[in-house]
Amino acid sequence: MRILSWNINGVRTLPQYHPWNTFTSFQGILEHLNADIICFQEMKTSRSSLSRCVALPDDFEAFFSFPQNKGGYSGVAVYADSRTVTPLRAEEGLSGILQPKPPLTSDDRISRSYPCAHEIELVPDEHGSTPSDFAALEAEGRALIVDFGLFVLINVYCPNETSDARLPFKINFHVMLQDRVRKLMNEGREVVVVGDINICATPLDHCDGHLASNTATFYDHPARAWFHRWLSPIGCMTDAVRRFWPGRKGMYTCWNLKISARETNYGTRVDYILVTPGMLPWIKHGDIQPSLKGSDHCPIYIDLHDEITTDAGERLFLRDVLPMNRNREDPPRLAARRWEEYSGKQTLLSTFFGKGNKPRPPSNSPLSSLSSTPDTQLPREYSDAAQPDHTQPAVVIPPPPHPLLSSCKSACTSTSQLLAPSLQSNPMSSRQTAPPASSAKRKSSDNAAKKVPKKLKGGQSKLSSFFVQPSVSPPCSQEITSGNVVNHRDYIESDHQFALEFSASFETPLSQGLLASATPSASQIQAAWSQLMAAVQPPNCLVHGEPAKEHTVNKPGPNKGKTFFLCSRPVGPGYDKGKSERLREEVDHRYRCNFFKWTSDVRREAKDRSSTS
Repeated sequence: MRILSWNINGVRTLPQYHPWNTFTSFQGILEHLNADIICFQEMKTSRSSLSRCVALPDDFEAFFSFPQNKGGYSGVAVYADSRTVTPLRAEEGLSGILQPKPPLTSDDRISRSYPCAHEIELVPDEHGSTPSDFAALEAEGRALIVDFGLFVLINVYCPNETSDARLPFKINFHVMLQDRVRKLMNEGREVVVVGDINICATPLDHCDGHLASNTATFYDHPARAWFHRWLSPIGCMTDAVRRFWPGRKGMYTCWNLKISARETNYGTRVDYILVTPGMLPWIKHGDIQPSLKGSDHCPIYIDLHDEITTDAGERLFLRDVLPMNRNREDPPRLAARRWEEYSGKQTLLSTFFGKGNKPRPPSNSPLSSLSSTPDTQLPREYSDAAQPDHTQPAVVIPPPPHPLLSSCKSACTSTSQLLAPSLQSNPMSSRQTAPPASSAKRKSSDNAAKKVPKKLKGGQSKLSSFFVQPSVSPPCSQEITSGNVVNHRDYIESDHQFALEFSASFETPLSQGLLASATPSASQIQAAWSQLMAAVQPPNCLVHGEPAKEHTVNKPGPNKGKTFFLCSRPVGPGYDKGKSERLREEVDHRYRCNFFKWTSDVRREAKDRSSTS
């Protein structure tokens, strides 16, 4: 029997990677993992967006815990192969306050006692206030507990320390987890804790743990100090995977994919399978699976013996101590198979849109005449209200005036003043007072309106016209009446065009000659654009003298979207993070150096070199 744990970093993104994209259903993904109990962390989904194939695989019983407020965040799941193992009871959370409707009965609960906030020592937050309950700790969907008879499985996704303000939340979650395990052990139960603990247990589990600066202060961190006290030989929990690989280096389970750290195995081990002492005789083997891709974590697993011999000489078989009932009709209350949307008690919204479900109105009903032909005309008052009014003047901010207009601004009369009388009357009012026309007449008028050629907008038509002096044409003297008003936007643009042409007519021959001489030639324009659009030649890093690699800022902020250059070498143990984060004597120059330069600076330096030469 195999128990597997994996932080998949999103159940919807997992099928986008190989080999998971080769399976036609989520059942195939679960079977490919080849485990009897599969525990996922960071599902990053919600109950409403969970697809049926993920919630109800054919041969697996599924349990989920979702965050209450944050959609697409955290979340854990447990899948139990119903062909080999049967879950007896299940609970969401660690404190017992998360209850389904109706709440669990005493027979549905796994244990009789639960952690209490006033019984354990919680860490105050940054404001100095100590939590009085576990509501905030349980609101992020971070824990599932399933009873399998031989042991109680706890699948957790412990908080990450994203900031100093998040540290008290992280420590309090660990303390709550520890107290729940303690209470289960006091009731005589064996416990298996699996998941992403988000802590490195020893310096051997960190890529930079061998450095002298990190080894001396490794356990000064509060979370590492707590974990060190909880694990054997000091505490009651045993690291099952490390037990089979006590001195193995590089046994990491998490990598930073943003810096391609997985290529050089520059990672950390933060995923664990922890067991109580009574489970140790049953554990046959444990390891990690770094070859399985699809997340920034890799799966970990343990295998159980089919049978063991106790110290008293008694032979115990796994099939006898681990219940297996393939024909069980009533899974635990928390199972997805008992959700209302899958149990047949709740009508799904999608059933209303299926074929054949839409009632067909009688032939003599008013709806039948409206749905018989697609060209059915609505009454005038409804058709007018349903269509946008294109006769209303659009408020448009005109482009900035030409610099030459400053000298003759007083001489220019805007054609928008001529439009004022024609726009004073509201076309809506005249339309409302007019008697309704027949549908045939309205249809013909609509077709005639559609045949009116679309007016070309004024302004720059192509890029090359920007470098050509505009031709001088006499000002338009056509009389503007209310009858030929088509679009107020066109008149505002024509007003701007008229101003440009009018100002050009006042230019002196001297200024025209200067403008003609200043106009660049076609070859100069082409050379300027070629230089502007040319790819930036990557600079060489200062340490290795190798071409740097260009990156883009994705983090929200003022620099998002900007590009920069870094050393092209991969990261590794002792790579140069900078003088503030890495001691100079601990820098390993075989890996990435601290070279950094903005692409704009590289482009500016190249332009300066070309101008001086």
